[in-house]
Amino acid sequence: MRFFVATLLATASIFAPVVGFAESADVEATIKKVDTKNLSITLDDGKTYQTPDDFDFNGLEAGVKVIVFYTEVDGKRVINDLDIVQ
Repeated sequence: MRFFVATLLATASIFAPVVGFAESADVEATIKKVDTKNLSITLDDGKTYQTPDDFDFNGLEAGVKVIVFYTEVDGKRVINDLDIVQ
């Protein structure tokens, strides 16, 4: 039984770092379109990013350069954080 638990823990520790790398990413781009009705932002990279329900769109409009931190959930890019580049 101890061998089984030790093997299980060793296997879990090997795969744990892989999960961390796959969770989030970031992109620096310019906003192409802001859609407050559908809670999304389209960047000049051609991809659409979903925003949380309580997202503050103040200061965001086409032409503003941003860094978007996002996570892919069910094939959608969901924004975790967004910074405006000055």
